[in-house]
Formats: sequence, C-alpha cells, structure tokens
Amino acid sequence: MKKLISLFLALTLCFSLVACGGSKEEAKTETPAAEAAPAAEGATTEPAAVTVKAGLITLHDENSGYDKNFIDAFVAACEYTGVEYIIKSNIPESSECYDAACELADDGCNVIFSDSYGHQPYMLQAAQEFPEVQFTSFTGDTANLDGVENFHNAFATIYEGRFLAGVAAGMKLNEMIEAGEFTADEAKMGYVGAMPYAEVKSGYTSFYLGAKSVCPTVTMDVVFTGSWYDETLEKEGAEALIKGGAKLISQHADSMGAPNACEAAGVPNVSYNGSTQTACPNTFIVSSRINWTPYYIYAITSLQVGSNYLTDWCGSLSTESVLLTEVNENVAAAGTAAAIEEMTAKLIAGEVKVFDTATFTVGGEPVANCFAIDTDGDWVADTSEAVYDGAFNESVFRSAPYFALDIDGITILE
Repeated sequence: MKKLISLFLALTLCFSLVACGGSKEEAKTETPAAEAAPAAEGATTEPAAVTVKAGLITLHDENSGYDKNFIDAFVAACEYTGVEYIIKSNIPESSECYDAACELADDGCNVIFSDSYGHQPYMLQAAQEFPEVQFTSFTGDTANLDGVENFHNAFATIYEGRFLAGVAAGMKLNEMIEAGEFTADEAKMGYVGAMPYAEVKSGYTSFYLGAKSVCPTVTMDVVFTGSWYDETLEKEGAEALIKGGAKLISQHADSMGAPNACEAAGVPNVSYNGSTQTACPNTFIVSSRINWTPYYIYAITSLQVGSNYLTDWCGSLSTESVLLTEVNENVAAAGTAAAIEEMTAKLIAGEVKVFDTATFTVGGEPVANCFAIDTDGDWVADTSEAVYDGAFNESVFRSAPYFALDIDGITILE
C-alpha cells in the first residue's frame, strides 16, 4: 500500500491530471492537480497547515464489494494522511443522504465524500448549505454544470480495466474452443448489469470489446437487475444467462450472486471490485476495480495545504486509479497475466484505444459522430463531438462515463 501511495504522490507532484469538462481542446489540456494561488508581494509562499476531518457516506456496507472498495481506500488514505474520519454506511439515495452529510458537517468534517450516483443531488444540497465544507459525489456527473465551488465529482477510466478483463475473458473462450468444449460461433458471454446507465453500458461494452480483440466471434447477452445490490436477482440473472448459452459471465453488480451462480455451474467468471477467488476458486479469473486511494489522498492533502481541488477529476491506469487483481492461474488461460501486462502498456501509451471505432458498429454501420450525452439525452458538453482521432473518447469531457451506444454483438435481454 505504501509503495502505491508513494507512487501516487510522486505523480501528483510531477505530472498533470486531466480536468474533464469544456471544449475538446480544453478537455485535452493537462491541468495541474492542485494549483496554488500566486502569493501577494511580501507574503510568505509557505501554505498554512489545515486540520482535516473526513467523512464518508456509503450506500451499503462492507458486505457489498462496491462499498467495501470505497471504504478500504478511504481508511487507507485517512490513516496515511493522519486525519480523523467518520463513516456513515447503509445510507439510501434519498434525503437521508442529505441528513447524513449535514450530520458529518456538524461533527466537524470539512471534506465529505459519498459513493453512489443517486447521492449526488443530496450532496449538492448539503454543499450549498455548508459552503466552507468540500463535498465530493463519486461517480456523479453534474459538478461541472452546477457552478457550486465546493461541490466535486470524481471517477476513473474503469472502462480500461474492463477492457483488460475482457482480454482475459476472450483468452479463456479461445482456450475452451481449442479444447473442443464448444465451437467458435458458440462463444457467447453473459453480463449481469445493475442499471441501464451510461456507466454500466460503457463498462460492459468495453469488456466485450476487450474479449472481441482476442476472440473475434464472441457475442454477449446482458440482463439488468434494476438494483445495485440484490443477491437473489443477480444470481437469477447469471443462471438465466448460463441457461441461454453463456460460456462465461461478468457483471456490474455488487453482490456475490453472479460469482456464486458461476461457481455452482462451473462457468468461468470475471468479477468486479475485487477478487472472489476464495469463495469461487474454480471459476474466478480476474477482477477490475477503481482504486480510490489516490483521489482521497489528493483531495485531503490539497485541503491540508490550503488549496481547493478540481471540480471534476478523472484517474487512470497511469495514476494507478484503475487496477486488476492477480490472475487466478488455476482457471485463466495460459499467458493471461502477460497479455494483460502487454495490453496495459499499450493503453497507457495510447497505442490501443478501447472504443476504437474500427472495432465496432451500431446497426451495421460505423460510428462517424456522436455527441457526448448521457443515457437520458439531456447532457451535452458544449455540443462536443465525442468521436475524433478514430475513437469514441470516453471520460474526456467529464469524468463520468457517457458512452451509451448499443453496439452490434451485444443483445439486451428483457
């Protein structure tokens, strides 16, 4: 952990992080992670030390892999930076979030984070009531437009992690085809999704494209549960996909429902938000996740030296904000770890782009243009064109995903 944190701090000091939002040219301009205001003549350039107390609001608790990922990173960052902290768990996406945020502010927290998209309007409400407190709504998408100085969004290029996990999935499919378990035209995957949001669509599409990059005949069926955490529905969704011919399952849902269904059926599984190898030793291949520790440290240390931080922040593979677990060599195809390492280097170097428009079609046609809009069609970043330089450029105009195309090869099941 200390090695990772030290690397991040070095990156923060020496490199620029992309500030999402604005025009294409502005969005592609690198912006310092924390810029100090110029000192007045004769004034000291030494920033004043600020005592920070941090608060975290989570939708569920540590029984949810999604929430545990946020909690573990928060605790690690707070302990590393030496700040006091409070965690409020099992806070629904309702006015209870606003109440929890207000309670944290009243308890002396001067930086407050929440981990669920549905918390966003209530965090914004609290930010307007407590202008001296900084609020971050993780996975949110309105901070750039809200114009509230102490309200922030943060995300990471998790679609790159999904793509890498997809490479592992495609290699496993190829191995099973070569072993005679099924034919190439039967190479179907299944995906258990929570909500039909751009975040989920971006995730499963990048996973599919990663698999397709090594197994060109692959197709994928997707089911939505309508809930971020419902073990029964996630299990039933995975079972239905397996019954429908899926030879491998992945998911964007928070419980062990899908991995357990795969273990019971002996179907390979690519998990999310952490390894499930202990519970599913015979089917788990690999898992991608967002590592939130770099962002927590960035926000907390910015406040400690008296600086504000970016309204809309986006981490990446380069900042180690996107990580994969170790590959389960007992299940994964031979050479998977090396292939992931090689592809990671290509993604960081820009040699490979996840949403390369030469690799997919929509309705049988290549995608020539597409505005950066959300799934409701009501968000446009200055009518910015998301397709340029041969790719759909995700997480450039804002940190939150906006890829919401339904590409060929993926079937949404009712």
